[in-house]
Amino acid sequence: MKNLRRPGAILVAISLVCVALLFLLLTANLFFLKYKVTPTQTAYIPQTRTYFIAAENVLWDYAPSGKDPYTNEALPAPWGEQTKYKKVRFIEYTDDTFTTKKIQPEWLGILGPIIRAVEGDTIKVDFYNKADKPYSIHPHGVHYDKDNEGASMGSSAAMMGADKNMEGAGAKIMPGEKFTYTWFATPDSAPQPSEGGSKVWWYHSHVDITQDVYDGLLGPIIITSAKNARPDGTPNDVDKEFVTIFMIFDESKPGMTADQKEGGLKHTINGYIFDNLPGLTMNEGDKVRWHLLGMGNEMDVHTAHWHGGVVLSRESNTYTDVVELLPGSMKTVDMLATNVGEWMYHCHVKDHIIAGMIAVYKILPRK
Repeated sequence: MKNLRRPGAILVAISLVCVALLFLLLTANLFFLKYKVTPTQTAYIPQTRTYFIAAENVLWDYAPSGKDPYTNEALPAPWGEQTKYKKVRFIEYTDDTFTTKKIQPEWLGILGPIIRAVEGDTIKVDFYNKADKPYSIHPHGVHYDKDNEGASMGSSAAMMGADKNMEGAGAKIMPGEKFTYTWFATPDSAPQPSEGGSKVWWYHSHVDITQDVYDGLLGPIIITSAKNARPDGTPNDVDKEFVTIFMIFDESKPGMTADQKEGGLKHTINGYIFDNLPGLTMNEGDKVRWHLLGMGNEMDVHTAHWHGGVVLSRESNTYTDVVELLPGSMKTVDMLATNVGEWMYHCHVKDHIIAGMIAVYKILPRK
């Protein structure tokens, strides 16, 4: 004990304690690095997320303002001569009574509700066909069995000889009937580490695949990685997410003149033409994730272009302001909103611009 009272001995003791603490700290850090966790990180516990979605007949207006709100000009002919058509939409309800509709973001437009899930989750969709034709819900990207595939073989002559046993129980839901689909968000459904915290997939009706999407039955599935998930399933690595579909809805009918057929081709973003898509608003400094979808036929070759900003492409890991979309495609890019103002967001294909495949997004100054 006398030796410990000497200054040199005290310094030695302190040094030994410091070395021991440093060793413990380094050991803990190596453990956390090895298993890719942090001391405060808790493992995500998978859950079942249930959605109540109906298919319903609606009257859809491709330009509800009656003009181009951005330019304040009248809608050009022939696309502006008629803007209201009978469609069918996926509409979300609060529970299985299908009496109270959920409010969805106005920018979703004609799209059905966002079906969100986190890697490892089970997704249940209670589907009620309130429309006047057989419909279904077929998902992309998630795991399902035959009964939950939601895809009919179709009725074309080429398929008449197909084995109907290839159709599952959820392939064709008749008007007035219900069916509960069960899907699984696997690690393959989720974004990979280099892709950010979330990614987009499709869902749509698949009874008459050549017509159901033109009827209006389309929607997005967004899967979040387990390490980036908030309790509500949204990703914690961005401030906002938007989903936009570039698609030409064909409202033409047999017997129409050439001008009438052209006017029936509605070149839309989320079901709106000529800057009528509302709600693409963000704040200065927001990190914004854009989920891009394409659907349609051989005319639907689109190039989504942002004025006033650039996005980070996951495919090339480079910045760009144009993203290519083909029918059935699904892409996700990230933007840092820094350029305050109102900016065009449109397809860069010449004919599609002329026909009104244009929207506006706004970056508001941060207060």
